[in-house]
Amino acid sequence: MKLERRKVKISDVVFGDQNAVAGEQLVLNRDELVSFIKGLDNIVDVAVDIAKPGEKTRIIPVKDVIEPRVKVEGVPGFAGVTSLTGQLGHGAYNVLEGVAIVTIGDIVGFQEGVIDMWGEGAKWTPFSKTFNLVVDLTVDPALKPHEHEKTVRMAGLLTSEYVGKIAKDAPVYETDTFEVGSIDEETAKYPNLPKVVYAEMLITQGLLHDSYIYGVDAKQIIPTVLHPLEEIDGAVVSGNCVAACDKITTYQHQNNSVILELLKKHGKEINFVGAVMVPELTTLEGKYRSCDFTAKLCKQLGADGVIVSEEGYGNPDSDLVMIAQRLEKQGIKAVLITDECSGWDGASQPLADTKPEAKAVVSTGNVSHVVTLPKADRIMGNPESIANLAGGWAGAYDAETGVMKCELNAVIGATSEIGYHNLKVVEY
Repeated sequence: MKLERRKVKISDVVFGDQNAVAGEQLVLNRDELVSFIKGLDNIVDVAVDIAKPGEKTRIIPVKDVIEPRVKVEGVPGFAGVTSLTGQLGHGAYNVLEGVAIVTIGDIVGFQEGVIDMWGEGAKWTPFSKTFNLVVDLTVDPALKPHEHEKTVRMAGLLTSEYVGKIAKDAPVYETDTFEVGSIDEETAKYPNLPKVVYAEMLITQGLLHDSYIYGVDAKQIIPTVLHPLEEIDGAVVSGNCVAACDKITTYQHQNNSVILELLKKHGKEINFVGAVMVPELTTLEGKYRSCDFTAKLCKQLGADGVIVSEEGYGNPDSDLVMIAQRLEKQGIKAVLITDECSGWDGASQPLADTKPEAKAVVSTGNVSHVVTLPKADRIMGNPESIANLAGGWAGAYDAETGVMKCELNAVIGATSEIGYHNLKVVEY
Protein backbone atom coordinates (compact mmCIF):
# COMPACT_ATOMS: atom_id res chain seq x y z
CA MET A 1 0.00 0.00 0.00
CA LYS A 2 1.02 3.58 -0.62
CA LEU A 3 -0.01 6.55 1.52
CA GLU A 4 0.88 10.20 1.07
CA ARG A 5 0.86 12.78 3.85
CA ARG A 6 0.60 16.20 2.22
CA LYS A 7 1.45 19.00 4.60
CA VAL A 8 -0.17 22.41 4.62
CA LYS A 9 2.09 24.73 6.60
CA ILE A 10 0.31 26.70 9.32
CA SER A 11 2.16 29.35 11.36
CA ASP A 12 -0.88 31.02 12.95
CA VAL A 13 -4.58 30.42 13.61
CA VAL A 14 -7.14 33.23 13.89
CA PHE A 15 -10.88 33.79 13.77
CA GLY A 16 -12.27 35.66 10.78
CA ASP A 17 -15.16 35.94 8.34
CA GLN A 18 -14.43 32.76 6.42
CA ASN A 19 -12.85 29.32 6.63
CA ALA A 20 -9.64 29.48 4.63
CA VAL A 21 -5.90 29.07 4.52
CA ALA A 22 -4.38 32.46 3.76
CA GLY A 23 -0.67 32.03 3.24
CA GLU A 24 0.44 30.20 6.38
CA GLN A 25 -2.51 31.43 8.41
CA LEU A 26 -5.56 29.27 9.17
CA VAL A 27 -8.68 31.43 9.35
CA LEU A 28 -11.81 30.06 11.04
CA ASN A 29 -15.32 31.46 11.10
CA ARG A 30 -16.16 31.03 14.78
CA ASP A 31 -19.94 31.41 14.39
CA GLU A 32 -20.16 28.78 11.67
CA LEU A 33 -17.98 26.40 13.67
CA VAL A 34 -20.07 26.84 16.83
CA SER A 35 -23.25 26.28 14.82
CA PHE A 36 -21.84 23.06 13.37
CA ILE A 37 -20.83 21.66 16.77
CA LYS A 38 -24.11 22.65 18.42
CA GLY A 39 -25.91 20.63 15.76
CA LEU A 40 -24.17 17.40 16.83
CA ASP A 41 -25.95 14.79 18.93
CA ASN A 42 -26.38 15.52 22.65
CA ILE A 43 -24.45 18.83 22.59
CA VAL A 44 -26.21 21.48 24.69
CA ASP A 45 -23.67 24.26 24.33
CA VAL A 46 -20.13 24.87 23.09
CA ALA A 47 -17.46 27.55 23.26
CA VAL A 48 -14.41 27.58 21.01
CA ASP A 49 -11.16 29.44 21.46
CA ILE A 50 -7.54 29.35 20.27
CA ALA A 51 -4.47 28.64 22.41
CA LYS A 52 -1.09 29.43 20.86
CA PRO A 53 2.43 28.31 21.80
CA GLY A 54 4.12 30.65 24.28
CA GLU A 55 0.91 32.21 25.58
CA LYS A 56 0.34 31.98 29.33
CA THR A 57 -2.70 29.81 28.74
CA ARG A 58 -3.80 26.71 30.68
CA ILE A 59 -6.25 24.16 29.20
CA ILE A 60 -8.02 21.82 31.66
CA PRO A 61 -9.50 19.20 31.76
CA VAL A 62 -8.49 17.89 28.35
CA LYS A 63 -10.44 14.92 26.97
CA ASP A 64 -8.69 14.27 23.66
CA VAL A 65 -6.47 15.85 21.02
CA ILE A 66 -7.09 15.23 17.29
CA GLU A 67 -5.19 16.32 14.17
CA PRO A 68 -7.37 18.08 11.54
CA ARG A 69 -6.86 16.54 8.10
CA VAL A 70 -8.83 15.62 4.99
CA LYS A 71 -8.54 12.55 2.79
CA VAL A 72 -8.16 13.64 -0.83
CA GLU A 73 -7.65 10.14 -2.23
CA GLY A 74 -8.98 6.93 -0.69
CA VAL A 75 -11.36 6.12 2.16
CA PRO A 76 -12.37 9.35 3.97
CA GLY A 77 -12.57 10.14 7.67
CA PHE A 78 -12.16 7.76 10.58
CA ALA A 79 -13.40 4.62 8.85
CA GLY A 80 -15.99 2.75 10.89
CA VAL A 81 -16.50 5.75 13.17
CA THR A 82 -17.31 8.90 11.20
CA SER A 83 -17.62 7.17 7.83
CA LEU A 84 -18.38 3.74 6.43
CA THR A 85 -15.76 1.08 7.07
CA GLY A 86 -13.22 0.78 4.29
CA GLN A 87 -9.58 -0.09 3.78
CA LEU A 88 -7.34 2.59 5.26
CA GLY A 89 -3.62 2.88 4.68
CA HIS A 90 -3.60 3.98 1.05
CA GLY A 91 -4.33 7.14 -0.90
CA ALA A 92 -3.45 10.65 0.26
CA TYR A 93 -4.50 13.16 2.88
CA ASN A 94 -3.86 16.84 3.42
CA VAL A 95 -3.03 17.88 6.98
CA LEU A 96 -3.07 21.26 8.68
CA GLU A 97 0.40 20.81 10.11
CA GLY A 98 0.86 22.05 13.66
CA VAL A 99 -2.87 22.46 14.36
CA ALA A 100 -4.78 20.39 16.92
CA ILE A 101 -8.38 20.07 18.05
CA VAL A 102 -8.50 19.88 21.87
CA THR A 103 -11.77 18.85 23.54
CA ILE A 104 -12.51 19.93 27.11
CA GLY A 105 -15.57 20.26 29.34
CA ASP A 106 -17.12 18.64 32.39
CA ILE A 107 -15.00 15.62 33.21
CA VAL A 108 -16.39 12.25 32.25
CA GLY A 109 -14.27 10.18 34.62
CA PHE A 110 -11.48 10.98 37.02
CA GLN A 111 -8.53 10.86 34.68
CA GLU A 112 -8.23 13.59 32.13
CA GLY A 113 -5.46 16.18 31.89
CA VAL A 114 -3.90 19.60 31.59
CA ILE A 115 -1.97 21.42 28.85
CA ASP A 116 0.09 24.52 29.64
CA MET A 117 1.18 26.52 26.61
CA TRP A 118 4.19 28.13 28.33
CA GLY A 119 6.70 27.71 31.13
CA GLU A 120 7.35 24.60 33.19
CA GLY A 121 4.20 22.85 32.04
CA ALA A 122 4.93 23.42 28.36
CA LYS A 123 8.12 21.38 28.39
CA TRP A 124 6.22 18.30 29.56
CA THR A 125 3.52 18.15 26.87
CA PRO A 126 3.88 17.97 23.08
CA PHE A 127 0.66 19.96 22.71
CA SER A 128 2.24 23.15 23.98
CA LYS A 129 3.85 23.34 20.53
CA THR A 130 0.64 23.06 18.49
CA PHE A 131 -1.92 25.74 17.65
CA ASN A 132 -4.86 24.40 19.65
CA LEU A 133 -8.48 24.96 18.71
CA VAL A 134 -10.05 24.36 22.12
CA VAL A 135 -13.60 23.06 22.03
CA ASP A 136 -15.36 23.42 25.40
CA LEU A 137 -18.37 21.11 25.32
CA THR A 138 -21.48 21.06 27.48
CA VAL A 139 -23.47 17.86 26.97
CA ASP A 140 -26.96 16.73 27.89
CA PRO A 141 -26.83 16.27 31.70
CA ALA A 142 -29.08 13.23 31.46
CA LEU A 143 -26.39 11.22 29.68
CA LYS A 144 -24.76 8.28 31.42
CA PRO A 145 -20.94 8.38 31.68
CA HIS A 146 -20.32 6.13 28.65
CA GLU A 147 -22.81 8.17 26.58
CA HIS A 148 -21.11 11.35 27.76
CA GLU A 149 -17.71 10.01 26.67
CA LYS A 150 -19.02 8.97 23.26
CA THR A 151 -20.65 12.36 22.71
CA VAL A 152 -17.41 14.21 23.45
CA ARG A 153 -15.31 11.74 21.44
CA MET A 154 -17.53 12.05 18.36
CA ALA A 155 -17.70 15.83 18.66
CA GLY A 156 -13.91 16.01 18.66
CA LEU A 157 -13.52 13.71 15.65
CA LEU A 158 -16.22 15.45 13.62
CA THR A 159 -14.81 18.88 14.46
CA SER A 160 -11.38 17.74 13.29
CA GLU A 161 -12.91 16.67 9.98
CA TYR A 162 -14.84 19.94 9.65
CA VAL A 163 -11.65 21.97 10.16
CA GLY A 164 -9.55 19.51 8.16
CA LYS A 165 -11.62 20.10 5.04
CA ILE A 166 -10.17 23.60 4.88
CA ALA A 167 -6.90 21.97 3.86
CA LYS A 168 -8.42 20.27 0.80
CA ASP A 169 -7.47 22.92 -1.76
CA ALA A 170 -4.73 24.63 0.25
CA PRO A 171 -1.15 24.69 -1.11
CA VAL A 172 1.01 21.78 0.01
CA TYR A 173 4.61 22.58 0.89
CA GLU A 174 5.89 19.06 1.60
CA THR A 175 4.77 15.46 1.01
CA ASP A 176 5.77 12.37 2.95
CA THR A 177 5.30 9.18 0.97
CA PHE A 178 5.01 5.80 2.70
CA GLU A 179 4.92 2.60 0.70
CA VAL A 180 4.90 -0.93 2.12
CA GLY A 181 3.74 -3.99 0.19
CA SER A 182 2.72 -7.42 1.43
CA ILE A 183 5.03 -9.44 3.68
CA ASP A 184 6.00 -11.67 0.76
CA GLU A 185 6.72 -8.68 -1.47
CA GLU A 186 8.81 -6.88 1.12
CA THR A 187 10.70 -10.03 2.11
CA ALA A 188 11.52 -10.73 -1.53
CA LYS A 189 12.89 -7.18 -1.84
CA TYR A 190 14.80 -7.27 1.45
CA PRO A 191 15.67 -10.93 2.12
CA ASN A 192 18.61 -10.10 4.37
CA LEU A 193 16.96 -7.49 6.57
CA PRO A 194 15.59 -8.49 10.01
CA LYS A 195 11.81 -8.65 10.19
CA VAL A 196 10.40 -6.31 12.82
CA VAL A 197 6.86 -6.25 14.25
CA TYR A 198 5.35 -3.50 16.36
CA ALA A 199 3.01 -4.71 19.13
CA GLU A 200 0.95 -1.79 20.41
CA MET A 201 -0.89 -2.31 23.68
CA LEU A 202 -4.17 -0.36 23.92
CA ILE A 203 -6.16 0.51 27.02
CA THR A 204 -9.32 -1.61 26.73
CA GLN A 205 -10.53 -2.00 30.29
CA GLY A 206 -14.03 -0.56 30.17
CA LEU A 207 -15.18 2.05 32.68
CA LEU A 208 -14.13 4.82 30.24
CA HIS A 209 -10.84 3.07 29.47
CA ASP A 210 -11.49 2.12 25.85
CA SER A 211 -9.80 2.29 22.44
CA TYR A 212 -11.38 1.74 19.02
CA ILE A 213 -10.04 0.08 15.86
CA TYR A 214 -12.15 0.81 12.77
CA GLY A 215 -14.89 1.72 15.25
CA VAL A 216 -14.73 -1.60 17.11
CA ASP A 217 -14.28 -1.47 20.88
CA ALA A 218 -10.90 -3.21 21.15
CA LYS A 219 -11.75 -5.03 24.37
CA GLN A 220 -14.13 -7.12 22.29
CA ILE A 221 -11.39 -8.53 20.08
CA ILE A 222 -8.33 -10.74 20.31
CA PRO A 223 -5.00 -9.24 19.16
CA THR A 224 -5.19 -8.38 15.48
CA VAL A 225 -2.73 -7.46 12.75
CA LEU A 226 -2.83 -4.10 10.96
CA HIS A 227 -0.80 -3.02 7.96
CA PRO A 228 1.86 -0.52 9.10
CA LEU A 229 0.04 2.34 7.33
CA GLU A 230 -3.48 1.85 8.71
CA GLU A 231 -3.07 3.47 12.11
CA ILE A 232 -1.51 6.68 10.79
CA ASP A 233 -4.43 6.87 8.34
CA GLY A 234 -6.98 7.02 11.18
CA ALA A 235 -7.77 3.38 11.98
CA VAL A 236 -7.24 3.77 15.74
CA VAL A 237 -9.13 6.24 17.92
CA SER A 238 -8.77 7.04 21.61
CA GLY A 239 -11.88 6.76 23.72
CA ASN A 240 -10.24 6.50 27.10
CA CYS A 241 -9.98 8.76 30.10
CA VAL A 242 -6.88 7.07 31.48
CA ALA A 243 -4.05 8.92 33.25
CA ALA A 244 -3.24 11.85 30.98
CA CYS A 245 0.54 11.40 30.98
CA ASP A 246 0.48 8.13 29.04
CA LYS A 247 -2.91 8.31 27.39
CA ILE A 248 -2.33 7.91 23.64
CA THR A 249 -4.52 10.65 22.19
CA THR A 250 -6.08 10.26 18.77
CA TYR A 251 -3.53 12.81 17.50
CA GLN A 252 -0.72 10.54 18.67
CA HIS A 253 -2.32 7.52 17.00
CA GLN A 254 -2.50 9.54 13.77
CA ASN A 255 1.21 10.33 14.19
CA ASN A 256 2.39 7.21 16.00
CA SER A 257 6.10 7.89 16.47
CA VAL A 258 7.09 4.22 16.70
CA ILE A 259 5.39 3.45 13.38
CA LEU A 260 6.84 6.52 11.70
CA GLU A 261 10.35 5.70 12.90
CA LEU A 262 10.05 2.08 11.73
CA LEU A 263 8.81 3.30 8.34
CA LYS A 264 11.93 5.48 8.04
CA LYS A 265 14.12 2.42 8.63
CA HIS A 266 12.05 0.07 6.45
CA GLY A 267 14.03 -1.21 3.50
CA LYS A 268 17.23 0.23 4.92
CA GLU A 269 17.88 -1.36 8.31
CA ILE A 270 14.76 -3.48 8.85
CA ASN A 271 11.78 -5.07 7.15
CA PHE A 272 8.73 -3.66 8.95
CA VAL A 273 6.22 -6.45 8.45
CA GLY A 274 3.23 -5.32 10.49
CA ALA A 275 1.63 -4.00 13.64
CA VAL A 276 -0.25 -6.10 16.19
CA MET A 277 -2.98 -4.30 18.16
CA VAL A 278 -3.05 -5.76 21.68
CA PRO A 279 -6.05 -5.21 23.99
CA GLU A 280 -5.14 -4.71 27.64
CA LEU A 281 -7.74 -6.62 29.65
CA THR A 282 -8.39 -6.71 33.38
CA THR A 283 -8.97 -10.43 33.92
CA LEU A 284 -6.15 -12.94 34.30
CA GLU A 285 -7.78 -15.11 31.63
CA GLY A 286 -7.92 -12.13 29.29
CA LYS A 287 -4.30 -11.23 29.90
CA TYR A 288 -3.10 -14.76 29.14
CA ARG A 289 -5.21 -14.86 25.99
CA SER A 290 -3.93 -11.50 24.69
CA CYS A 291 -0.30 -12.28 25.47
CA ASP A 292 -0.48 -15.77 23.95
CA PHE A 293 -2.12 -14.49 20.76
CA THR A 294 0.30 -11.58 20.46
CA ALA A 295 3.32 -13.90 20.64
CA LYS A 296 1.67 -16.31 18.20
CA LEU A 297 0.96 -13.58 15.64
CA CYS A 298 4.49 -12.21 15.89
CA LYS A 299 5.85 -15.71 15.30
CA GLN A 300 3.55 -16.23 12.31
CA LEU A 301 4.70 -12.92 10.84
CA GLY A 302 8.24 -14.25 11.00
CA ALA A 303 9.45 -11.58 13.41
CA ASP A 304 13.09 -11.49 14.39
CA GLY A 305 12.38 -8.63 16.76
CA VAL A 306 9.32 -6.98 18.29
CA ILE A 307 8.89 -3.52 19.79
CA VAL A 308 6.14 -3.57 22.43
CA SER A 309 4.66 -0.31 23.72
CA GLU A 310 2.33 -0.06 26.70
CA GLU A 311 -0.56 2.28 27.38
CA GLY A 312 -1.17 3.16 31.00
CA TYR A 313 0.52 1.52 33.96
CA GLY A 314 -0.31 -0.72 36.90
CA ASN A 315 -1.95 -3.99 35.89
CA PRO A 316 -0.99 -3.54 32.17
CA ASP A 317 2.63 -3.88 33.32
CA SER A 318 1.90 -7.60 33.65
CA ASP A 319 0.75 -7.84 30.02
CA LEU A 320 3.89 -6.01 28.92
CA VAL A 321 6.37 -8.32 30.61
CA MET A 322 4.34 -11.46 29.83
CA ILE A 323 4.51 -10.62 26.12
CA ALA A 324 8.29 -10.18 26.42
CA GLN A 325 8.55 -13.52 28.19
CA ARG A 326 6.63 -15.35 25.47
CA LEU A 327 8.56 -13.70 22.63
CA GLU A 328 12.01 -14.28 24.11
CA LYS A 329 11.24 -17.94 24.81
CA GLN A 330 10.50 -18.32 21.09
CA GLY A 331 13.83 -16.76 20.19
CA ILE A 332 12.33 -13.40 19.21
CA LYS A 333 14.03 -10.27 20.56
CA ALA A 334 11.65 -8.03 22.54
CA VAL A 335 12.18 -4.34 23.27
CA LEU A 336 9.67 -2.74 25.63
CA ILE A 337 8.61 0.92 25.85
CA THR A 338 6.98 1.90 29.13
CA ASP A 339 6.90 4.61 31.73
CA GLU A 340 7.52 4.18 35.45
CA CYS A 341 5.38 4.73 38.53
CA SER A 342 8.27 5.22 40.93
CA GLY A 343 6.89 7.58 43.56
CA TRP A 344 7.65 11.25 44.15
CA ASP A 345 11.26 10.46 45.00
CA GLY A 346 11.68 8.02 42.08
CA ALA A 347 12.85 5.29 44.46
CA SER A 348 9.90 2.88 44.29
CA GLN A 349 9.64 -0.22 42.07
CA PRO A 350 8.98 1.22 38.59
CA LEU A 351 6.67 -1.54 37.27
CA ALA A 352 3.98 -3.57 38.96
CA ASP A 353 5.39 -6.82 37.55
CA THR A 354 8.66 -8.15 36.20
CA LYS A 355 10.06 -11.09 34.23
CA PRO A 356 13.71 -11.98 33.59
CA GLU A 357 12.98 -11.96 29.83
CA ALA A 358 12.01 -8.27 30.02
CA LYS A 359 15.63 -7.21 29.68
CA ALA A 360 15.53 -4.53 26.99
CA VAL A 361 13.34 -1.73 28.38
CA VAL A 362 13.06 1.91 27.32
CA SER A 363 11.67 4.24 30.00
CA THR A 364 9.69 7.33 29.04
CA GLY A 365 9.79 8.83 32.53
CA ASN A 366 8.29 8.73 36.00
CA VAL A 367 4.55 9.46 36.09
CA SER A 368 4.82 10.43 39.78
CA HIS A 369 7.29 13.26 39.24
CA VAL A 370 5.79 16.43 40.77
CA VAL A 371 5.78 19.72 38.87
CA THR A 372 4.77 23.21 39.94
CA LEU A 373 2.85 25.13 37.28
CA PRO A 374 2.80 28.94 37.64
CA LYS A 375 -0.22 31.22 37.39
CA ALA A 376 -1.81 31.47 33.95
CA ASP A 377 -3.03 34.69 32.39
CA ARG A 378 -5.88 32.80 30.77
CA ILE A 379 -7.55 29.51 31.71
CA MET A 380 -9.68 27.52 29.30
CA GLY A 381 -11.87 25.20 31.32
CA ASN A 382 -11.94 24.63 35.06
CA PRO A 383 -8.67 24.56 37.06
CA GLU A 384 -10.46 23.18 40.12
CA SER A 385 -10.92 19.90 38.24
CA ILE A 386 -7.27 19.06 38.99
CA ALA A 387 -8.54 17.76 42.34
CA ASN A 388 -10.25 14.89 40.52
CA LEU A 389 -7.58 14.05 37.96
CA ALA A 390 -5.02 11.27 38.29
CA GLY A 391 -1.93 13.07 39.56
CA GLY A 392 -3.92 15.82 41.25
CA TRP A 393 -5.47 16.15 44.69
CA ALA A 394 -7.67 18.46 46.75
CA GLY A 395 -5.77 21.71 47.09
CA ALA A 396 -3.46 21.05 44.13
CA TYR A 397 -4.74 24.32 42.65
CA ASP A 398 -4.35 27.42 44.80
CA ALA A 399 -7.08 29.79 43.69
CA GLU A 400 -5.45 32.76 45.45
CA THR A 401 -2.06 32.49 43.77
CA GLY A 402 -3.17 30.66 40.62
CA VAL A 403 -0.36 28.12 41.10
CA MET A 404 -1.05 24.46 40.39
CA LYS A 405 1.00 21.55 41.71
CA CYS A 406 0.53 18.05 40.33
CA GLU A 407 2.23 14.86 39.22
CA LEU A 408 3.13 14.35 35.57
CA ASN A 409 0.21 11.92 35.69
CA ALA A 410 -2.04 14.92 35.03
CA VAL A 411 -0.13 16.39 32.08
CA ILE A 412 -1.28 15.22 28.63
CA GLY A 413 1.42 13.22 26.84
CA ALA A 414 4.13 13.82 29.46
CA THR A 415 5.37 10.21 29.54
CA SER A 416 3.98 8.93 26.26
CA GLU A 417 4.74 5.24 25.93
CA ILE A 418 4.97 5.42 22.17
CA GLY A 419 7.88 7.82 22.64
CA TYR A 420 5.89 10.76 21.31
CA HIS A 421 7.60 13.75 22.88
CA ASN A 422 10.74 13.90 25.01
CA LEU A 423 12.18 10.42 24.52
CA LYS A 424 15.96 10.20 24.13
CA VAL A 425 18.70 7.68 24.82
CA VAL A 426 21.22 8.32 27.58
CA GLU A 427 24.27 6.08 27.88
CA TYR A 428 25.73 5.40 31.33
